[in-house]
Amino acid sequence: MHEPGVDSEMAAERRSRVFWLLVAVAVIMLDQVTKYFANTQLDYANPVEILPVLDITLHYNRGAAFSFLSDAGGWQRWFFTAIALVVSGYICVWLMRLKREQWLLSFALALVLGGALGNLWDRMYFGHVVDFISVHWGASYFPTFNIADAGISVGACLLLLDMVLNPEPKKSA
Repeated sequence: MHEPGVDSEMAAERRSRVFWLLVAVAVIMLDQVTKYFANTQLDYANPVEILPVLDITLHYNRGAAFSFLSDAGGWQRWFFTAIALVVSGYICVWLMRLKREQWLLSFALALVLGGALGNLWDRMYFGHVVDFISVHWGASYFPTFNIADAGISVGACLLLLDMVLNPEPKKSA
């Protein structure tokens, strides 16, 4: 038999895990909806100014971050697909093992997971990732990115913040 409260605690843990998976799904959905509009409403490489430092410009990236390996000949599509699948699987397992109190780490992982799967979908469906957010200062441009990339970047920053705020206890010798 279970102790009183154990079942309710297990249910709360389960709800917490489902919530973080739903956050990842929300990132994927927002990413895919914005990419759909970029793909259907914008002309390729034709910037639309939103602010003096922000354009919406449709670009396709066959590589990884900062177009790494974008001109590698096609094998990189499957390489980055495999990496995304392995990393996403690892993150799912990690996320399912976290305690409810580890909300910052869970949020960070959900953002990274949603971003990785959003870009994975593009890579599988189109053969490239759809990018459209272009930030610049004068003639200096940051590489064009998308919502999935932003989720991965913010999630990575939150992972670092979690490491600073919640360091693992030192193991005794």
